[in-house]
Amino acid sequence: MTKLKLTLRRITAGSAWLLCANLCLSSAFAANQDDDFLAAREAFRVADVVRFERAAKSLADYPLEPYIAYWRLRMRLEQATPEDVQALLTRIKDGPVSNSLRADWLKLLANRQQWEMFDAEFAQIFGDDLELLCLSLQNRARSGNLEALEKARTLWFSGRDQPETCTPVFDALAERKMLAETDVWARIRLALEAGNTGVARRVAEYLPAKEQPEGATLSKIAVNPQGYLDRKSFNLKTRRGRETLMFAVQRLARTSPQIAAQQWSRLGEQFDEADRGYVWGLIAHQGAQRLDPAALGWFARAGKLTDAQLAWKVRIALRALNWTEVAAAVAAMSAGEAQEPAWRYWKARALKAQGRVTDAQAIFALLAAEYNFYGQLAAEEIGARTHAPAALYKPTRDEAQVMGRTPGLQRALAFYRLNLRFEGNREWSWTIRGFDDRQLLATAEYARRSEIYDRAINTADRTRETHDFSMRYLAPYRDVMKGYVAQLQLDEAWVYGLIRQESRFIPDVKSSAGAGGLMQLMPATARWVARKIGLSDWQNSKVTQVDTNINLGTWYLKHVLDTLDNHPVLASAAYNAGPGRARAWRGDGPMEAAIYTESIPFNETRDYVKKVMSNASYYSQQFGQTLVLLKDRIGVIAPRTRTVEKPLDEPGG
Repeated sequence: MTKLKLTLRRITAGSAWLLCANLCLSSAFAANQDDDFLAAREAFRVADVVRFERAAKSLADYPLEPYIAYWRLRMRLEQATPEDVQALLTRIKDGPVSNSLRADWLKLLANRQQWEMFDAEFAQIFGDDLELLCLSLQNRARSGNLEALEKARTLWFSGRDQPETCTPVFDALAERKMLAETDVWARIRLALEAGNTGVARRVAEYLPAKEQPEGATLSKIAVNPQGYLDRKSFNLKTRRGRETLMFAVQRLARTSPQIAAQQWSRLGEQFDEADRGYVWGLIAHQGAQRLDPAALGWFARAGKLTDAQLAWKVRIALRALNWTEVAAAVAAMSAGEAQEPAWRYWKARALKAQGRVTDAQAIFALLAAEYNFYGQLAAEEIGARTHAPAALYKPTRDEAQVMGRTPGLQRALAFYRLNLRFEGNREWSWTIRGFDDRQLLATAEYARRSEIYDRAINTADRTRETHDFSMRYLAPYRDVMKGYVAQLQLDEAWVYGLIRQESRFIPDVKSSAGAGGLMQLMPATARWVARKIGLSDWQNSKVTQVDTNINLGTWYLKHVLDTLDNHPVLASAAYNAGPGRARAWRGDGPMEAAIYTESIPFNETRDYVKKVMSNASYYSQQFGQTLVLLKDRIGVIAPRTRTVEKPLDEPGG
């Protein structure tokens, strides 16, 4: 070998060693910065300034440095000058941490009664913060601003506890005689309907003392309404006596609507028409949520219904195939509620059933342009096929990288690296909130390349006109998935539709309930399946391993499918809410699966099943499967049986 070649080889080897050493040092430095950031975060939490400054020393050029700056100022905010705050707000204005600082500063300004400065800052706050809104209303109400007082009235009508900052505004309403006794009773009813007896007691303080309901009695009724009703002696001459009895009946309806209906049939005769109808509405609402067919008759005796009650009137009418009542309930909804895809679809179905085909087709045609469960069903009603729109724009690698260099996205990535997903998602959402469709798709592509699949999907989902459904319906891990779905003879599109809802393909995600991994397996379920398939030495920490999770999850999904008529809608409902509930929600006769889905009592499960089945249709197209109409995919639900179908050792509801 010549001396020149030998020298070049030595130079090359030396350069490689130097590059490797630099990379290792860089990686170690980044890891140390991550540790220092977490230490600073904890020091801020416990207000330890010395520990905070020690940890913050190395973080001047760290991606999350704006948080360090915010925490440093936050710990001395009461001593800070307006110039200090404005300087930092200007420097960190491109991130959500600026909103946090502004909110803290607003509360301090309000406490100091510096209202002119407060108003200037409040105009720049992003998002809805009821505590800050009430502070703003306090200031405006002092000068007798009627607009502020009218806004406060809209906040009054809530069954939940409102922030303490709202109390002075409510007091101002009362002092100006803008809260009538009927308004106070209206909020007491809202609180009692929500089971918030403490809120009801506090609201009742706006009534004269002799007219306030007895707080101790309300608390006892909340626990044992039947015990109160068994007294059979009530003072119905006063409003507080009547309202207390009505609360007992509606509380009983939460667990026993049939018994509550029997009681109210007798007791309601002593009340005026408005009160009778009010309680019948509450009983019917509770009965409908328990899928009691008698609820439709109770609704017929009710007075004016809320949107929530009308929604359940539609659902129970659907189960009875009473299209007249379906149409009437949708017609009675508020304009905003009636525009929800579900109610437009079912209104059109009701019109079609009543022979008004032209009117129905007009609604279906408009709804068919929407990419959701009911948009797909509406398209099929007019003879169209649901197709994902063509991707008119595909960002290049360079375009994706440009978006990825956005500071907010870099901060999000830093949070993900620290396993602080909530903070990372907040940064990501803040950053993309003003993006146009092309920017959104380029950002989604960056997320896909970075294997942050949930952000890729959610970001692509936000486009308004230019779409990419291959990004909305990503299908990672197919090399692992294919073997398991083939072995178990599962529909791959349906499995992917389910995982998209469960985890958005985050492999190590854990739910607040303890479910883990791509297919969100609860510890008891994972342990049970591991035993069934012979996985020895099972540890729940393995549930976030992609291969293991898919192995366990697909086996359990197949098991659920086999025990529920091989029906994907029932199995999807069971996967989310438990097999026992999915079985119990069936009817006495065959039922259109769309009706079964719409009448699922749990809001989360109802939305989940719709999205899983809609997802499956789009994945089916993406995978090149034979096109199956969504209506055929979901089919018909067989009636419930009287036999016990759950294996004795099966986990779940």
